[in-house]
Amino acid sequence: MLKGGLIGCGFFAHNHLHAWQEIDGVAITALCDRDEARLKQAGEKFGVSRLYTDAAQMIARETLDFVDIATTVKTHRPLVELAASAGLPVICQKPFAENLIDARAMVDACDCAGVTLMVHENFRWQAPLRAVRALLDRDRIGEVFWGRVSFRSAYDVFSGQPYLATSDRFIIEDLGIHMLDIARFLFGDVSHLSAATRTVNPRIRGEDVATMLMVHESGVNSICDCSYATSLQEELFPQTLLEIDGSRGTMRLSANYELTIHSEGVTEKHMVAPVLHDWASRPWHNIQESVYNIQQHWVACLASQRAPETSGRDNLKTMALVAAAYQSAADNLASVDVKAVA
Repeated sequence: MLKGGLIGCGFFAHNHLHAWQEIDGVAITALCDRDEARLKQAGEKFGVSRLYTDAAQMIARETLDFVDIATTVKTHRPLVELAASAGLPVICQKPFAENLIDARAMVDACDCAGVTLMVHENFRWQAPLRAVRALLDRDRIGEVFWGRVSFRSAYDVFSGQPYLATSDRFIIEDLGIHMLDIARFLFGDVSHLSAATRTVNPRIRGEDVATMLMVHESGVNSICDCSYATSLQEELFPQTLLEIDGSRGTMRLSANYELTIHSEGVTEKHMVAPVLHDWASRPWHNIQESVYNIQQHWVACLASQRAPETSGRDNLKTMALVAAAYQSAADNLASVDVKAVA
């Protein structure tokens, strides 16, 4: 039985804790949060009695096999380096870091300590996106040459995570990072990127609309667009929509998890909806299932001693796209060389 310690008991961490309880061979045996009331509430809800307000004390006193960090981005580097210094494999929530300097430092610290580091970049673990990837691997539409990853909504994300409204950077760092990682997952690494942003909501500081155009090393051209200022007839939060064009056909992941494949004159439609776990709730169940999937992947990676798909080092490539997007938008650049940023 793997024993884990979870640091951070806020809004999203409860999804982590629910998922850990469903996965065989692992248990969260200790919790840490600086807010005592929040810590106590999580302990009572999930039956964890070993509670700490200091992460260093938890790591020193507990016998752990890994640490799951579910805090805000400003605390990630000291906590990851703390876990690495104790020789503990570590999962870290996204956004992994505020900048590439901190991200590289965390990757280097874990490499030097010989411990596994995974970023909790869970969108690519959503069931509909895994289904699309499997079909691409089976060459269902031929050679892909164009794609679009889209997330447009007017859902109030600020009520559950009010700090998002006060950040100088918002949608690219919080949501766009997922869209960019999905583009990498489906179409490969990126050579050049350009971006434009807009702030529509007057009550927030950062950008809430972003459009990013990428040229992938594979030759694919793709668009990532995201918005929290788009009011639709049907609110689709938190669904990611896809359009993919290939040499022999097309794929479309549309509203409510309908996947349409048109290839060589034949059209197929499939439902690729996520599983609704007992602890999950609509419309969050898509993301909640992906939390379960990525944490199950983590357990399998520790058992087989292989690098996670979303390792810290792999996530540096996604972080570079975030940095390139902000650079392009700020400087009104037509294109940014991603390797120069990385």
